[in-house]
Amino acid sequence: MAEPVLLRRVGHVDPTRLEDYLAWGGFEALRRALLRRPESIVDEVKASGLVGRGGAAFPTGVKWEAVARESRTPKYVVCNADESEPGTFKDRVLMEGDPFVLVEAMAIAGHAVGAEEGYIYVRGEYIRAYERIKNAVEEATRAGFLGDHILDSDVSFHVHVYRGAGAYVCGEETALFESIEGKRGQPRQKPPFPTTHGLFGRPTVINNVETLANIPPIVLHGPEWFRSLGPEDAPGPKLYSVSGAVNAPGVYEAPMSVTLRELIEEYAGGVRNGGRVQAVLVGGAAGTFLGPKELDVPMSFSGLRKVGAALGSGAVMVIDEQVDMWEVLLRLARFFAHESCGKCYPCQLGTQRQLEIVRRMASGRIRYQDILRLRDIQATMADASICGLGQTAGNAILSGLRVMGLDVS
Repeated sequence: MAEPVLLRRVGHVDPTRLEDYLAWGGFEALRRALLRRPESIVDEVKASGLVGRGGAAFPTGVKWEAVARESRTPKYVVCNADESEPGTFKDRVLMEGDPFVLVEAMAIAGHAVGAEEGYIYVRGEYIRAYERIKNAVEEATRAGFLGDHILDSDVSFHVHVYRGAGAYVCGEETALFESIEGKRGQPRQKPPFPTTHGLFGRPTVINNVETLANIPPIVLHGPEWFRSLGPEDAPGPKLYSVSGAVNAPGVYEAPMSVTLRELIEEYAGGVRNGGRVQAVLVGGAAGTFLGPKELDVPMSFSGLRKVGAALGSGAVMVIDEQVDMWEVLLRLARFFAHESCGKCYPCQLGTQRQLEIVRRMASGRIRYQDILRLRDIQATMADASICGLGQTAGNAILSGLRVMGLDVS
């Protein structure tokens, strides 16, 4: 296991003390960035190959460049810290264990794209993370790393910390904007996209916590160094949230060349009680179940795509043979039926109908016609739903049935 990059300070510093962060090289990347032209920072982020770590995997530098080119002001930098994907807790570890890195990264992003205001939208249930982030913002502001003319430069950047109210759909970027603006948290139609019409209708960069945590190391060490840490098509470190039937659940940092088997056996200590893997849910509730014969798949975007899965948020939920898979599928169906915001009809009705069918099948009444209905519902939601909630609400259900040996092809 290589020396960690994103987790190197976690557990080794007092996350409430700015002095500890500074002693570990904190804010050195911001100092360097302020001495450089904004466009050079954007170019470095583009050259690094960093893509979003929240699930969509959109190139970060391309997003920053689009906002930087916009002449309309004000512009905003938003951190999506509404980590509500089941089985995902990597951003929580960063926010609770290394909150100042998020503050530093947002200030660098603000300088790079020409924004003077930033918002951090923290999941409502993450009380400790919210308090740590709020403290970090206050400490950094007092020390001159945020606010007007940061570090005696011509750059100003202010950060506001906003706490969510528990809606899963607010993890979708436009629903998050609506929530910050004081509206009901529901997704917007796209286009227009956030790079032109984001928060308050203005050009906005929005990245998640893990994505932003990569920015200071890139500024300090350069894009070539970043690309050396992973495979060519998936550079940089990645955080994986491993939970379920393993001996050592937790957050692990690894290059995206790591296989699912290595994550389970070498990082997380193997299946607990000497058991065997029945299935692994990759990517959270919106992800895909893989079976025991698919454990050697690389945990990269392209690697998982070859087996019909997606990396998503990097969640890895291991299910052993002691677990009733029907109960797992039923919980997933309940979750999406409950969390659908109701704005678009395909998702609102589709998730309810999916729950009805899965409940019937879980009770023992398994009919081939119901499997076909679930497939049709999933296809309809994927094609016609406004946001990712409805578009992915059927993925885990159908892939779970496949792992169980029920043909849905």
